[in-house]
This record gives sequence, C-alpha cells and structure tokens, in this order.
Amino acid sequence: MATRTTKPKLSTPVEPAVCQPCGGTGNVPTTVRVGRKRRPVGQQDGLCLNCFGSGTDPDA
Repeated sequence: MATRTTKPKLSTPVEPAVCQPCGGTGNVPTTVRVGRKRRPVGQQDGLCLNCFGSGTDPDA
C-alpha cells in the first residue's frame, strides 16, 4: 500500500513586535539645549538607536 502524503499546514503570519523606546514610530524626542549653562529649550525628533528607525523590535 502506498504511503499517503499530506500538505504541510500553513501557519498564520506573525507580525513583528513594536520597538519599546520609540513605540513603533522610529523617532524619539531629543532635548535641545542652548546657551552657556546649557538650558533645555525644547525637543526635536531623533532617530531611534534601538531599531535604527524601522520601528520593529530587533530582539524579537
């Protein structure tokens, strides 16, 4: 009797985990400092160094 072959079951695609420091946006706020005493005056967007702007968790 011939052996019966079955198709492998397809698994559902797994979505990548969201990066925690940037929340999946790829940008993090960076404080802008000015003056001789280096007082903070505001914030600007900077590249997330954990995921390098991709927004996905590199450890997942």
